[in-house]
Amino acid sequence: MKTIPYGCQWIDGKDIRAVSRVLKGELITQGPVAEQLERQLCRITGAKYCVVLANGTAALHLAVAALDLEKGCEGITSTNTFVASANAIAYSGLTPVLADIDPDTFNVTPESVKNKLSRLTRVVIPVHFAGQPAPVKDIRKVVGDKIKIIEDAAHAIGSVDADGTPVGACKWSDMTIFSFHPVKTITSGEGGAITTNSRELYERLRVLRVGGITRNPREFVSPFDDPWYYEMQYLGFNYRLTDIHSALGLSQLSKLSRFIKRRREIVAKYNRAFRDLPHLKTPLERPNVFSAFHLYVVQIDFKALNSSRKQFVSELFKKNVGSQVHYIPVHWHPYYARTYGFKRGDLPVSEAYYAKALSLPLYPKMTNADVAQVIRAVSSLCK
Repeated sequence: MKTIPYGCQWIDGKDIRAVSRVLKGELITQGPVAEQLERQLCRITGAKYCVVLANGTAALHLAVAALDLEKGCEGITSTNTFVASANAIAYSGLTPVLADIDPDTFNVTPESVKNKLSRLTRVVIPVHFAGQPAPVKDIRKVVGDKIKIIEDAAHAIGSVDADGTPVGACKWSDMTIFSFHPVKTITSGEGGAITTNSRELYERLRVLRVGGITRNPREFVSPFDDPWYYEMQYLGFNYRLTDIHSALGLSQLSKLSRFIKRRREIVAKYNRAFRDLPHLKTPLERPNVFSAFHLYVVQIDFKALNSSRKQFVSELFKKNVGSQVHYIPVHWHPYYARTYGFKRGDLPVSEAYYAKALSLPLYPKMTNADVAQVIRAVSSLCK
């Protein structure tokens, strides 16, 4: 019997045919399919503009870089995230400041952001952890209009906030980033995107994506009109998304609602099965929000079970059920401790969450038999 992984992509014949058409065409790098994917992401999120990129980390990096913030200032993000959220701040020469989380939603709160604000704060990156929309509207009220907000929605394509606004609409933020890694809700193999309502940011992102180079004569500083002429106007990067990847992403995007529906069906089955288990807490969905549920993260009191997380994970694996831990707190990583002076105990709510966190299998390709197998395995270890 094969082990059920914690996450897995679903690639079908339609996806394969979409990629094959690009491979048989003339353009395989960044061409018309990448632009189609950008337009479709705008339609789904409601944002005016979109730029697709090589991956979610590139999207985070470019979003911060596009703001052209002075080095030595500060950016705030959650410690309960993949390191890319904080790295994007460091890449641009800013100091990462890490905020604590809500013990129920696992997202940063307006209060935790407020506690970290200083005269040097220039950008805040709230993370929509596991697909649960973070309270961006309330964070905007706390930080005001001058501080920039970049939503890290790597987990949250298809999620909807309490007022019906899709994540990615940038209603209260300057930009939103997405990730299309294979374990995410949709995949392009590797890939990412930034949405924004700012024409200025959009144009800058497009140039930064291709080495900081423009070929548009209307944007040239020098008075050249030679057909081969181009100008590097910013220190940019090679962060393009190929049409090969874009074709897969566009095909996957057509299945987004079906993928989310299946994820939520599995979550409902888990919640019913686990709600009466002692020492296990199921994830909370904030009232009136709609989570795409990229992850199903439970809180388990391993000590009360006379176990450890390592033992629990090992026993699950013996029952052919995989699991994962999201995430090691950013401030625990040696680089962040060494470079910025973080230490264990700095962010107690996140650390208490981490001590009990375990992500169980959740992906649309799971069969009902797979779900039942996970339920039996977890239930047998939590009694």
